[in-house]
Amino acid sequence: MRKLLVIGIGAGNPDHMTVQAIDGLNRADVLFIPDKGAKKNDLADLRRHICDRFVTNPKSRRVEFDVPVRAEPTSSYRTTVDDWHEAIAEIYEALIREELAEDGCGAFLIWGDPSLYDSALRILERVRLRGNVGFELEVIPGITAIQALAAAHATALNRIGDSILVTTGRRLTEEGLPANAGSTIVMLDGKCAFSTLADKDVLIQWGAYLGTPDEIVISGRLGDVGAEIERVREDARRKKGWIMDTYLLRKPE
Repeated sequence: MRKLLVIGIGAGNPDHMTVQAIDGLNRADVLFIPDKGAKKNDLADLRRHICDRFVTNPKSRRVEFDVPVRAEPTSSYRTTVDDWHEAIAEIYEALIREELAEDGCGAFLIWGDPSLYDSALRILERVRLRGNVGFELEVIPGITAIQALAAAHATALNRIGDSILVTTGRRLTEEGLPANAGSTIVMLDGKCAFSTLADKDVLIQWGAYLGTPDEIVISGRLGDVGAEIERVREDARRKKGWIMDTYLLRKPE
């Protein structure tokens, strides 16, 4: 039966690659490289660089594929995402069926960790449930943007006895900062949801392009640095054509 490895490759620094991840790359006959278009070519280039640096298996080959662009959310965010995942599942199924032998091993290289705000595992489950192609699945964890953020700011994610909430920018805008969350990590925030918070005494520790040579970090009281983060973020996004950022919010003790 075909074997699929879903490998976390870290938050953007090739040095984030674990020994387990490198071993996984070299077990694979085929390495699947997603291409999200010219604006995000850096993401594909990093995967290529990782393969150039760590793959020593002379029999492995790379197969690149285009990732469809997600439509702008309609009245139903879940429906929009569901349609997008279905389109990607069709691509995954074709790749597995056409590029892997019946006893072959393929690897998907996943930014960060496959289990945290990434949809590859859910999409592969869709493919499995279709029943058109069979495969075994193995997941290799990677360093997340959350870990890279904490390291960049030389901070612990939790305070003693406090909880940690991991959420999205959309949720933060809709629900605000939970009263019982000691530390809140916000991911997938395309619209600077922190600017909607009424409490400007909240501490924010923000980072973009974490682990890469382009890494940017800013921290301070939200009322003091919020506008600066918005300006720096927009300048960086305009220059590179894309941005990946995350941040920690923490109420004063």
